[in-house]
Amino acid sequence: MDILSLLACFQPLVAAVTMRHFSLIVPTLLTMTGRVTMLGISRWTEKGGSYRTVQRFFATDLPWAELLVKFFQTHLFNPDHEFILAGDATTVTKSGSQTHGIGRFFQGLFVKW
Repeated sequence: MDILSLLACFQPLVAAVTMRHFSLIVPTLLTMTGRVTMLGISRWTEKGGSYRTVQRFFATDLPWAELLVKFFQTHLFNPDHEFILAGDATTVTKSGSQTHGIGRFFQGLFVKW
């Protein structure tokens, strides 16, 4: 299945440049191994996925709730079925020793600040 065709439903909700960034970053995220960082994403992307491009994408404010609802409506929703909404608060270790813009960072896995 072509992953990028699944993202076509986002076109009315985001700018064309954001769709281009999606088309570079999503396949990369799905194929990367190891720790996922912006630098790692830029190294794994095809042509056009510079570190600056990855930074711009993650600095963009996206309507994530609308995107998730649109994806669900387009690809998963069937009015004849019942659906259950569930969440998972999984904690993943962070890379690096500091978080830009945050004075303190709680590492839940190690139970320390």
